Amino acid sequence: MSTTASVPTTRNEVRSSVPYVAPFAVFLVFLALAPHLAFLGTWEYLLRIVALTGVLLGVSRPVLSFRTAAPLQSVLLGIAVFVLWIGPDLLFPGYRNFWLFQNALTGTLHSSIDASLRTQPLVLAIRSLRAIVLVPIIEELFWRAWLMRWIINPKFYEVPLGTYTASAMWITALLFASEHGPYWDVGLVTGLIYNWWMMRTKRLSDCIIAHAVTNACLSGYVLASGKWEYWL
Repeated sequence: MSTTASVPTTRNEVRSSVPYVAPFAVFLVFLALAPHLAFLGTWEYLLRIVALTGVLLGVSRPVLSFRTAAPLQSVLLGIAVFVLWIGPDLLFPGYRNFWLFQNALTGTLHSSIDASLRTQPLVLAIRSLRAIVLVPIIEELFWRAWLMRWIINPKFYEVPLGTYTASAMWITALLFASEHGPYWDVGLVTGLIYNWWMMRTKRLSDCIIAHAVTNACLSGYVLASGKWEYWL
């Protein structure tokens, strides 16, 4: 009797998770397939942005909210995180070459954008658009809006946004850091900051704004300095 009763709940949990998880899953699939899609050139970038936009609009739109609690503070926080991101490499040249950052586990510094495409305005525009608009929405839906709550309770929809537990705070931040390879150190601090901001504002949109501003500043820095390795 108990097993039968648990089935609808489990299905409801899965169904409720889809809008938060699906865009991130598609994002990871494209990352995995990127070496096999390189022959498409510019078309690969267009395909990726169309697919991700389609999933967000078709699957995730009902759970997206653009009501903010602290928009100006979110912008300032995003700028501060950008400074944090590039700071170690500016202050300590060669810092990122240390074995703690480049090894068999974290990988090595490289850019996701092929050298042959770095002079193509359309590719750079699409890559910037993806980083500034799509990635913040996709990642904040997954990390802050879903995973932080799911760690607390698999019935995450019963957990208010921004609810704190030490396990949710640290597990999410550590996994977020692992996503950033050789930049895991600043990724960890960034994850903790974004987690804290979610707990502070209780709004997905404020985390999206902060993340978008960080990525916008970083994209501008990449294009201005040629530090392509920041585009993972």
